[in-house]
Amino acid sequence: MATLASENSIHDDDSRNIVMHVNFSDKERLVFVLNNVENILNYYQAKDKQVSIRVICHGPGLNLLRTDTTPDKNRLVQMADNLDELSFYACTNTLEKMTKAEGKQPDIIEQAILVPAGLPEIIELQCLGWTYLKP
Repeated sequence: MATLASENSIHDDDSRNIVMHVNFSDKERLVFVLNNVENILNYYQAKDKQVSIRVICHGPGLNLLRTDTTPDKNRLVQMADNLDELSFYACTNTLEKMTKAEGKQPDIIEQAILVPAGLPEIIELQCLGWTYLKP
């Protein structure tokens, strides 16, 4: 039987900056993303540790931010509105391709921040020292 560590180690006083990469549309995995975000924020807030999370959605992952395909719109909007440490980013390239394929621009939550391209946004955040997570 595995032994549970009494506590995760925190090795410094630095803030935690996390970029979450979402490029899948499976509804269970999209809910898992929201769960991960809440768990991370709760953990570091309980330790009085500054944390910032950016969720970057591109390709099929944009379904997390679409009002017609997100698995839990109310939860998503509530998180986006109430958690200052959290922001959601939508890839403009993906949005344009979806618009062309569907004949109209999909509605995404108004709290989403548009970036020209999702992957370069992730790359640039990693260059700045952000921790990369892919749920």
